[in-house]
Amino acid sequence: MTAKKTLVAYFSASGETARLARTLADVTGGDLHEIVPAEPYTTADLDWNDRTSRSSLEMNDPASRPAVASRVAGMDAYDVVFVGFPIWWYVAPTIVSTFLEAYDFAGKTVVPFATSGGSGMGRTEDVLKACCAPETRWLPGRRMSSRASEAEVRRWVEGLGL
Repeated sequence: MTAKKTLVAYFSASGETARLARTLADVTGGDLHEIVPAEPYTTADLDWNDRTSRSSLEMNDPASRPAVASRVAGMDAYDVVFVGFPIWWYVAPTIVSTFLEAYDFAGKTVVPFATSGGSGMGRTEDVLKACCAPETRWLPGRRMSSRASEAEVRRWVEGLGL
């Protein structure tokens, strides 16, 4: 859809964000990269009702940076990077910060997208912007259904003016 080289990077704990990421990659013609934790999350880790679960501990610690299992090959070649994730506690999971801090996004355009059972993006963009160089161009993020149609995703992407 865009002449710019595009990457769709995403973290998905349950597969919902992965579904939306695949649709977005199809619409943009972008490459797909899953942000995989070095230590996979178990069901118990993701129990947000348990204050001692891994996800709860990570989200309550702004300095938490869970390790990722792999890097994007050739990141320098990308002009536009869509970064997707589920909303946890009204922000992106801290592993997304780990991903963003691992690369130099100066001169690139970053567009966040999220899935959620109902909550909005909260202060997500402010948190994520702080992980990148000031020269990073940010476009407004959007929360969408993991089952958003190709047409709906296309309308959103076209509206970004990439």
